Amino acid sequence: MVLVCDVGNTNINFGVYEKDELLVKFKIMSKMPRTSDEYGVWLRELLELNNIKLEDIEGCIVASVVPNVMHSLTNAIERYIKRTPLIVGPGIKTGIKIITEAPKEIGADRIVDAVAAYDVYGGPVLVIDFGTATTYDLITAKGEFAAGITAPGIKISAKALWEDTAKLPEIEIKKPDSILAEETITSMQAGLVYGQIGQTEYIIKKVMEETGYKDLKVVATGGLGSIVSDETDMIQVYDRNLTMYGLKLIYDKNVKK
Repeated sequence: MVLVCDVGNTNINFGVYEKDELLVKFKIMSKMPRTSDEYGVWLRELLELNNIKLEDIEGCIVASVVPNVMHSLTNAIERYIKRTPLIVGPGIKTGIKIITEAPKEIGADRIVDAVAAYDVYGGPVLVIDFGTATTYDLITAKGEFAAGITAPGIKISAKALWEDTAKLPEIEIKKPDSILAEETITSMQAGLVYGQIGQTEYIIKKVMEETGYKDLKVVATGGLGSIVSDETDMIQVYDRNLTMYGLKLIYDKNVKK
């Protein structure tokens, strides 16, 4: 079994694979500072609650966009899981060639998503990750990471609304029945969700226009991705476990069996 860890700005998502089957998933918040012992206890308990024996974990891989979490997390894995994690970063084999001007600036999570999307869906493919930020990454037919677009995520936009305006409340992010809202909460929901749908469709159209890719596949992932993908025909696939699978693919490319 392989333990995969995706450290995002909001949550750390964990998964356990047996061959190509994702057996379990669980997550903890990444914003709260924790010691290596706290991470270790969390990990051991969550694995045991999901009937995963520690001795069955053969290896581990971590992708992170939160550097200050890594020291405690990797120490926890080494001490409590008894495995040295493979870290997604420069020098690791991915099968994806980054041809942007600053390859080292591409986030590990975006590389992982690109690896999975190209492996499963082929190229050219546009991967949209609806996370803390909304990212759009273009992978060519040759498996080249060619371009990326970064925009505020729905939660960031929502937080700006209720934190930077005196009278707007904190709300649940969901699509209202109509864009023609008649009170404050649904008016905020309409602006956030329909605004994200509009942004997504426009960016996809511009990518297709500038690349000339008429056969561009569009794959979405991320926690809020289903809200948008359900409302537009321009996204062909919503793959909730895309990042988890990408981590497993990269682990397999780098660890000799």
